[in-house]
Amino acid sequence: MGKELEWKLAVPDAATLDAVLAWEELRELLRETPRQYHMQTTYFDDSARSLFSRRITLRRRLENETVVFCVKAPLPELAETALRGEWEVCCQTLAEALPLLAAQGAPALPDCATLHPICGADFRRRAALLRFADGSACELALDCGTLSGPTETAPLCELELEMKVGAPDATLALLRRLAARFALSPEMHSKSVRARSLR
Repeated sequence: MGKELEWKLAVPDAATLDAVLAWEELRELLRETPRQYHMQTTYFDDSARSLFSRRITLRRRLENETVVFCVKAPLPELAETALRGEWEVCCQTLAEALPLLAAQGAPALPDCATLHPICGADFRRRAALLRFADGSACELALDCGTLSGPTETAPLCELELEMKVGAPDATLALLRRLAARFALSPEMHSKSVRARSLR
């Protein structure tokens, strides 16, 4: 099981994402050329929305040519923090993924026959590792695309910083500087929550 600690900022448009990536202060932290992905995501739940009610996300994501199934869920022992548990497997079908996720210790999920797609997202991601003077590191992700419900769609444009190594102080300081420099506001809801709100 991995533990995910991340923060998001809502971004008004793709041009602002480009400006963020070109910002000299950020470029000094880059430790690699940004990687590019085409992400096609499908979120699953049952008719009772039992996963949503437990704040659990089950998704299938096509990352370029790789299919990844992922479960994200709150950690009971860390309920007061932003940390979430994260379990991932690479396989082709939901039926294959469920027992593999369970073997990793993911929360109990409904039977495969009761799960169905409920919403999704299709976006381009640019991602790169940032490393700070204190030895900590985070991953920067710049996402731009579309969220989709059964009949509605909505634009998706956001910046994400996810902790990889060390304490979060330098990452949080960078987050505040980005928000001030580009007039960005916190994005409080995940992609899945926003997609679920679409009709």
